[in-house]
Amino acid sequence: MDFKDYYTIMGVERDASQDEIKRAYRKLARKYHPDVSKESDAEARFKEVGEAYEALKDPEKRTAYDQLGANWKAGQDFHPPPDWNAGFEFNGGGYTGGNAADFSDFFESLFGQGFGTAQAGQQHAGSHSHGNDHHAKVLIDLEDAYQGATRSITLQAPEVDSQGHVSTKQRTLKVKIPKGVKQGQRIRLSGQGTPGMGKGQAGDLYLEIEFNPHSIYKVDGHDVYIDLPVTPWEAALGATIKVPTPDGQVDLKIAQGTTSGQKLRLKARGIPGKTPGDLYVVTQITLPPADSDAARAIYQKMQQELAYNPRSKLGV
Repeated sequence: MDFKDYYTIMGVERDASQDEIKRAYRKLARKYHPDVSKESDAEARFKEVGEAYEALKDPEKRTAYDQLGANWKAGQDFHPPPDWNAGFEFNGGGYTGGNAADFSDFFESLFGQGFGTAQAGQQHAGSHSHGNDHHAKVLIDLEDAYQGATRSITLQAPEVDSQGHVSTKQRTLKVKIPKGVKQGQRIRLSGQGTPGMGKGQAGDLYLEIEFNPHSIYKVDGHDVYIDLPVTPWEAALGATIKVPTPDGQVDLKIAQGTTSGQKLRLKARGIPGKTPGDLYVVTQITLPPADSDAARAIYQKMQQELAYNPRSKLGV
């Protein structure tokens, strides 16, 4: 997918005011409108200009696009960095320059689909309109879901000055992470989105919870999984061993003859909640290294006295 330089397409500088972008669009739209233009590539250029204007006319889209930096050149192979647009929601802008389906894969990869309909229905004519909602991700540790936590998050929002220039303003919020929160859950902060116009109410901020990768646990909904190393003698003879959980150590009974990959359930030891999840211990039998004469002698004795063939069921 090729990178598109919307400022070059519009023929404006990156610090152009919103009015300058609007004037440039009107001029180019007249020049390349398929009904009046005699240019051979008029239709393609008209669509390209419409897409560039859709990205730059809206302060939120423009600010997010500007986050990509000025180092990209038109035509370069492009893949959006992960979470590049965190803190922004793109509700469209009532695009009237053509069919929204004509926009490129590059545009959709940045702003998503369905951008041409939502906001037009949300905002009404007159001096009062509701502010847009915002969405952002919050990374927490698994242990935070067990105990609850407070996190400070920094959000970016576009701000248009009296001359029509767009800049990015940062604000920091303290957010309470409730006990029992799970991956993908959304927390709503009322009135923390874009301010409304006139007497219109501010939008809301929706925070999507995402867990940081953990060194020993994996999460599936409210359930938590851990791979637990056990020795051959613990698995063969049975034992009671200590198992770490995000809420502290517990004693786990390993039954005689336990095999590698066996899943043992610790009820209600998963993420807390009205119906708490479970913690699943997956046994992994590990072998001591034969790194000394004494260790090798033990393995040789086992080989001679146990006469164990794990491949007998395979016929070999």
